[in-house]
Amino acid sequence: MSSLPLEVVEMFGQTIAKVVPITIVLALIFSLLTHFWACNPGKPWWRKRELITDIIYWFFVPLLGRVARVGLLVIGAGVIFKIHDADQLIAFYDNGHGPLSELPLWLQGILFLVLSDFMLYWLHRMFHGGGFWKYHAIHHSSEDLDWISAARFHPVNLFLGTIAVDVILLLAGISPNVMLWVGPFNTFHSAFVHANLNWTLGPFRYVLATPVFHRWHHTLPDQGGDTNFAGTFPVWDILFGTFRMPEGALPDNYGVDDQKIPSEIGGQLAHPFRV
Repeated sequence: MSSLPLEVVEMFGQTIAKVVPITIVLALIFSLLTHFWACNPGKPWWRKRELITDIIYWFFVPLLGRVARVGLLVIGAGVIFKIHDADQLIAFYDNGHGPLSELPLWLQGILFLVLSDFMLYWLHRMFHGGGFWKYHAIHHSSEDLDWISAARFHPVNLFLGTIAVDVILLLAGISPNVMLWVGPFNTFHSAFVHANLNWTLGPFRYVLATPVFHRWHHTLPDQGGDTNFAGTFPVWDILFGTFRMPEGALPDNYGVDDQKIPSEIGGQLAHPFRV
C-alpha cells in the first residue's frame, strides 16, 4: 500500500476519533435544551426523518473537508509560492507566513472569523441563485431541521464555500493554529443555529446568529428563505438589507419546493447533476 492511502486512512481515524465524542456531547446538550425550549414542539431529533442521511453527512463532511483543505494548501503552496518539498511545506504552514502571521494569535482568530463570515455571506447568497441553487438545495431539503442537519452539504457547495474560504485565508498567511479554537467554535455554532430552539438572545440577536435567526432562513422563500444569509454575524444581513426577525413569530415550515430531492445521501449527491 502506498503512503497516500495510508495517510488518508490515518486522517479518517483521527477525524472519527474527534467527531465521535463531539457528537455525543452535542447530542446530550441539544436533547436537554430542546426539551425545555423547543422552537417547534414535536418528535425529538433522534426520530426525525432522514436521520441516517444526516448522520452519514455528519461524519463524511469533516473527513472530506480535511482531505480537501490539505490537498488544496499543498497545491496552492506549489503554484503560488513554488514550494514542493514536504519539510518546507510543513515549515511554511506551521505558524502561518507573511505579515498576518506576525499578529497575535487571538487577533488572527478574530480576523479569520470576521473575514470568512463576510466571504461566506456573499457565497451563500450566490448559492441561492442561478445554477448554484441545485447544490445548496440539498442543505435546505431537511424538513425536520435540527442540530444534526448542520452538516448536510453537497460536496460542490462545501468546496466552493467553506473549504475555499478556509484555504484562501490560510494561503494569505493566517496561522493554521487558529483552527484549534475556531474549528470547535464553528462546529458548535453551526449545530446551535440549526438546533430546534426558540432562542433569539434578545438584543444580542444583532451580534450573533441564533437558532430562530437561522431557522427563518430554512423556510420557503416567501416566508424568509431568502433572508438571514450570515453564518455567524448578522451584521452582514443588517448592512445589506437581508435581515429578518419578525416580532412575536417563530418559523415552523422547512424544506424546499422541489419534492424530487431524494432522501438518501447517494441520491442527494447525484441529484444536482440530473436536473
